Amino acid sequence: MQLPSQLRCPEHQAAFSMTGAIEAHQDGTLRASCGCRFPVRSGIPRFVWEDTYADAFGLQWNNYRTTQLDSHTGVSISKDRLSRCVGCRLEDLRGASVLEVGCGAGRFTEVLLNAGASVFAVDLSSAVEANYANCGAAPGHFVCQADVLSLPVAPASFDLVIALGMIQHTPSPEGAIEALANSARPGGLVVVDHYLPLPRVKRLLRAVTLRGILRQLLIRLPPRTSLRATDALVHALLPVHRMLWRHGPVADRVRAVWLRLSPLFDYYESYPELGEHLAEWALLDTHDGLTDHYKHGRTPAELAEALRAAGLDVIDSRIGGNGAEARARRPAAGPSSPGGHAGH
Repeated sequence: MQLPSQLRCPEHQAAFSMTGAIEAHQDGTLRASCGCRFPVRSGIPRFVWEDTYADAFGLQWNNYRTTQLDSHTGVSISKDRLSRCVGCRLEDLRGASVLEVGCGAGRFTEVLLNAGASVFAVDLSSAVEANYANCGAAPGHFVCQADVLSLPVAPASFDLVIALGMIQHTPSPEGAIEALANSARPGGLVVVDHYLPLPRVKRLLRAVTLRGILRQLLIRLPPRTSLRATDALVHALLPVHRMLWRHGPVADRVRAVWLRLSPLFDYYESYPELGEHLAEWALLDTHDGLTDHYKHGRTPAELAEALRAAGLDVIDSRIGGNGAEARARRPAAGPSSPGGHAGH
C-alpha cells in the first residue's frame, strides 16, 4: 500500500516519505519528518492510542463486515444513498480525491472506489480492519485509524470530504464539522448527514421505552457483552417480526403497534428488496442503535448553520435518509482556483 500524498503527522503536520509503502497485513512503524512515530498493525496505520467511545462500533463492523455492502446484498441501497447525498452522478467522481471519515466497514468506500475515486478512509474504531479486508485490494484505497478531531491529513487537500452516519455519534458534532471543512480544498465539497432532534416530550417518552431502557444498560457493558446481548435479543424477537411481514389489514395494524414496542430495527417496510438479508441488517442496526454513546440531533437549519460556522457555503440541507442531509462547498481562494471533480 503506497502512502497517499495527503498523509501528515496529526500533531505537527509533518509529511511522511512518499516513497514508502505499507506491507499488506504486516506490522511496522511509520516515521514522520518531525520525528513522530506511529504503529502499523495488520497493514493499517494507527493514530489512536487507547480505547475510545467507538469500540462497540469497531466490534460491530468486524462482526458484520459485509452486511451493508451492495456487493453482498445485490441491491444498490448504499450507492443510491451516496449519490443522493453527493448530489451528482457517481461517475463524475472519477479521479477525485475523497476523504471519508467514519468509513466503517466500507459500504460507501466500495461505491466510491468503483466510481473511480481515490479514497482516504478514516475511522476512530477497529472498523478500519473490516474496511481494509473489504476494500484494501482496490487501487486508490488507503485506510487508517484516527480521530476526526486529529486527522492525519494535510489541510485543504481533498476534492470531496464525506461523513455519513458519523457526526451525530461524536462528542462534538460542531468540532467534527470544522475538521471536515478544513480538509476540503478551495472549491471542494463537504457532504454530511445527521440525526434529527426529538421534541422534549418525545425524548422523555423514548427514554422509558424498552429500546431506551436497553440502550442505557447496554452502553454500560463491555462491547463484547453488549454484542452478544443484542444478538440474542434479535434472534428472540425476529420470528415475531417475520410473522408480521405478511400482508393484510390485520397484520398491518398489529405490525404498526408491535414496531412501536419492539427494540429491534426492522427494515421490512423501508428496504423490502433486502429479502433474505433483512435479518443481517436487523442484527447489525439493533446493535448500532442500542450501543452508541452519543446520539445528537440537529435540524436541517441547524446543520446548515454549523456548516456555515465552519466557513462553508451551504448548497443544500434538507430532511432525508436517517435525518438531515447536507452538502456545502469550501469557498474558492480566488477566480483562478482550479476546478475539482466533486459536485460537477
